[in-house]
Amino acid sequence: MTSTETDTGSHDLGPAGPPVPGRFSRRTQIWSWVSYDWGSSAFQAVIVTFVFSTYLTGTVAVKNGPISGATALSISTSLAGLVIALTAPVMGQQADGGGRRRSLAVWTGIVIAATAAMFAVRPDPSYLVLGLVLMGIGVVAAEFSNVSYYAMLKQVSVDEDMGRVSGLGWAMGYTGSILLLLLAYFGLIAQPNWFGVPATDGLGVRLVCLVVAAWYLVFALPVLVTVPEPPARTGVQRLGPVNAYRRLVQDVRALWRDDPDAVRFLVASAIYRDGLAAVFTFGAVLAVSVYGMPSAMVLIFGVAANIVAAVGAGAGGLLEDRLGARTVILGSIIGLIVSATILLGVHSLELFWVFGLALCLFVGPAQSSSRSMMARMAPPQREGQMFGLYTTSGRAVSFVSPALFGLFAGATGNDRWGIIAIVLILVAGALMLLRVPAAKGRSARSLARTARLDDDR
Repeated sequence: MTSTETDTGSHDLGPAGPPVPGRFSRRTQIWSWVSYDWGSSAFQAVIVTFVFSTYLTGTVAVKNGPISGATALSISTSLAGLVIALTAPVMGQQADGGGRRRSLAVWTGIVIAATAAMFAVRPDPSYLVLGLVLMGIGVVAAEFSNVSYYAMLKQVSVDEDMGRVSGLGWAMGYTGSILLLLLAYFGLIAQPNWFGVPATDGLGVRLVCLVVAAWYLVFALPVLVTVPEPPARTGVQRLGPVNAYRRLVQDVRALWRDDPDAVRFLVASAIYRDGLAAVFTFGAVLAVSVYGMPSAMVLIFGVAANIVAAVGAGAGGLLEDRLGARTVILGSIIGLIVSATILLGVHSLELFWVFGLALCLFVGPAQSSSRSMMARMAPPQREGQMFGLYTTSGRAVSFVSPALFGLFAGATGNDRWGIIAIVLILVAGALMLLRVPAAKGRSARSLARTARLDDDR
């Protein structure tokens, strides 16, 4: 295959579109791009959610200190979120000015280095600050890497298959998380484990950090090798921090003037994405405290939840290219609202499995189609800045679901009623999304097909 040849699109990824500059076919670039999702998801699932964070709060932290491990972690995470919210748009703006792939490589390298350094965190309270700092650095760098990575979606996909490519990436991310979680638990942490690692000195968890770093590195390399650096955004000069923020304010004002629907989508997606995050954040809590799931079963439920979410993301991507991103997102949110409402009246663990997994089924396509809808709406050569705003808007409201969940659960003395908070947030996001025209989330071919059908009628 020559340097300008592309695949014919005879398989599952749709038409190949115009030739992509570079030495690799578009299909190779697509699989390299989704490989990054496969690798990077390991950091979020293993380090942030299930393994290293619980090691910090349950093993490293002082058991009866003035500040609990969970409190210290929440402070660290909040500070990281603040840094991300204040700087992500500018980071995207700088990448659009030239160096999107370079930016992705730098931030990915920082995540990998921080993760590998977590091996040094021993089960002793004197290592808590080191662990929190490394995790905070990793969280910030991971979000910055996503800004450039998401912006590459337009490089590797065409209008007609953007939903499928995004959905494939999200499904690969969920699947990679599942495999590495299973490897981490049964291979290194459980006693006995596959590799005979002793439980002393936190060695199992510390080795997991090295495995995650290596996993991330291996699966991040393909996109850095095969997807070429896009042309630099014309007319943009490198700016210092102060002038960069001034330019950002000017660009946001211009965006509201020229395309207010994009701003409405940023606001709507920030709201409902907070609800999506709450499903995974509080799902395990509800499973144990309300529905009586044994703690040992939570990991199994987590694996099942990721499998179902992966299936949903892949199926949603296929539907999106025919129906449009907004339709898939709204349909997913409605499915989430119905499933969560039913859970309010459910008391058996068996029914929680059914409707809890139904929630996860709808989370995947909502996340995937949100990413591709933002890519469709982003002006050419400003994808990085737009995904920076996408990240910032999500961070700006990320406190809402925990606050409302705590309010409802605390006022009633029953975690079950915290589900109402998730439902309200999803309803608010859906209502705001209805103000964004459906055409904004559809491909040109899909719009043309609809126009032909209207003419036939």
